[in-house]
Amino acid sequence: MSTGKWIGGIIGFITAGPLGALAGVILGSLLEEGNKQAEEIFRGRTYGEPQGNQNPYMGQRNSFLFSLLVLASYIIKADNKIMHSEMEFVRKFLRMNFGEMAVQEGEEILLRLFEQQKRMNAENPQAFKNTIRECGTQISYNTSLEERLQLLAFLAEIAKSDGNVCQQEIEALKEIATVLHLSEKEVESMLNLKGNTLEDAYKVLEIEPTATDDEVRSAYRKMAIKHHPDKVATLGEDIRKAANEKFQRINEAKDRIYKARGLK
Repeated sequence: MSTGKWIGGIIGFITAGPLGALAGVILGSLLEEGNKQAEEIFRGRTYGEPQGNQNPYMGQRNSFLFSLLVLASYIIKADNKIMHSEMEFVRKFLRMNFGEMAVQEGEEILLRLFEQQKRMNAENPQAFKNTIRECGTQISYNTSLEERLQLLAFLAEIAKSDGNVCQQEIEALKEIATVLHLSEKEVESMLNLKGNTLEDAYKVLEIEPTATDDEVRSAYRKMAIKHHPDKVATLGEDIRKAANEKFQRINEAKDRIYKARGLK
């Protein structure tokens, strides 16, 4: 395993703050186990990018990916259970978006985050929640709106992976959205992204069915701007592809509403 490389040499905005502390705990546990590749931590490369073809935004990319797993660990444990379906979804998700090597490495990081959450909450039941809030503030300060929306989209897909988004998961998503300076409507939008009803479509565009035609058009234009896949292109082609799929779902929701209203 090369988790030390996955962390990317602890570069980017995770070098300090609560995210840096969590990354340090993970690295420290690997070193204690004699993981030789963890010793290469200061030779970090862009995760999922071939050697010799590294993303010039390596620090931002690796910080984004590590942030995703930190927040995912909170969503998965929101109902105090680690569902097999959720972990399997994460494995598939990592494989599809970040390559085969991501599966074992990402899972290893998640498991260590679960362990850390258990240790912290044994002393104070609110400890890990407070850390997540602090991490969210750090993420919000160091990422663009479009990058934070992509994080939220990924987290919503994890919550939906077992076919039932429980109230605890919804509340956890809203908590994360708040510290990321995102809205509850944006949470609802991402949760309904793959819906196929007209009601789902309105939620995706973050509007009510009573909205006027002009308000529908305006809402779509705003969504198209803030979710455009080019806005996250610097994080890597894999993340851009995931953003493009999200963008297509938004367009499908718009088309559904336009068709129902006879708009062009």
